[in-house]
Amino acid sequence: MTLDSRRFFFFGALAAPVLQRLQGQNTPDTIGAAIIGAGGRGSLLLRQAMAQPGVKIVALCDLKPDRLDKAASAASRDNPATFTDYHRLLERRDVQAVYIASPCDLHVEMAIAALKAGKHVYCEKPVGITPDSIARLLQVARQSNTVFQVGQQMRSSGRLRETIAKIHQGVAGKIVMIKAQRHAADDLAHDGTSADWFFNASRSGDVIVEMSVHNLDLFNWVVNEPPARAAGFGGTLIYVNEPPGRTNMDGYTLSYEYPGGVKLSYTQVFFHPRGLPGGAQSTYVYGTEGAVDLSESVFYPKGRGAKPVVLAEARKEDVNERHSSDFFEAIRSGKRPFADITVGATGALTAILGREAIYQRKVMEWRALNVRI
Repeated sequence: MTLDSRRFFFFGALAAPVLQRLQGQNTPDTIGAAIIGAGGRGSLLLRQAMAQPGVKIVALCDLKPDRLDKAASAASRDNPATFTDYHRLLERRDVQAVYIASPCDLHVEMAIAALKAGKHVYCEKPVGITPDSIARLLQVARQSNTVFQVGQQMRSSGRLRETIAKIHQGVAGKIVMIKAQRHAADDLAHDGTSADWFFNASRSGDVIVEMSVHNLDLFNWVVNEPPARAAGFGGTLIYVNEPPGRTNMDGYTLSYEYPGGVKLSYTQVFFHPRGLPGGAQSTYVYGTEGAVDLSESVFYPKGRGAKPVVLAEARKEDVNERHSSDFFEAIRSGKRPFADITVGATGALTAILGREAIYQRKVMEWRALNVRI
């Protein structure tokens, strides 16, 4: 199998039969949508869904009464029903589309239940936090007639789509390496809405799976296939037992190698002081003809005196709102969503591969995950 055919298989094989079943489906003029999980992320998704034309919020679900009341007030325009049991929400025939914004350890069971109930699913990242659970979700998704989109919002950035298309067309030559980081000055709030699950690695999948899955998906997008192996080191380096009982990392460094030989160096920390140069997020894609600053969409050719080239102009775009728009467009048109189950599963598995390399202190091979994408 050639590299190009492997890439087609990787990105297209799962989608094709699903799209064939979706084509020609009748879609109601008004789509009834529901939110499962009305915390910080769920509240944002609720606002995005309400802003979409032809979408009505018909149901909300959360275990915490205060969050549920707040969400119901925000969606009072549509007078949604409220639930504390998501199974009851999924029983409603007026719910055609479901947003899942619960803690990460609940994503798979909720997504599978929604798919089996015949709902279109927008599942926040990561789709799962263990290889076995992701394998179960993939099996159900492959048999589903509905749209499945993952909350990998970078995929809906018009600027990134344009820039990465030019990388794939060869603007930087053959890609050989990516160097990237995700650095923050502070840890997440220790008493906020995520404190009861984010710092518990068994619930969040650790910070690399819960958060850096965005970045790792971006790198997979650039290379156009998943990595072959990973190695790394990390731990709780500064915020030891803060908050009490913490089990997730606050800093790590990872190296990945892709089947074609592309190397990736990536770090994430929560202790990069404000004002210290080199903070925030950055992604540099190195090729045989130069390098692309993906964060700015600028190509820097090799050679003295070579001038930088802007690959995509900056634009005003709300990628979160665009992502919701893409979801409902896929429902109405039957087109494959830009961040489908294949993208979501591969991104999550890439993060899990890096996590396990750190945890097990060894080079982890992709094949050891034992999940067929």
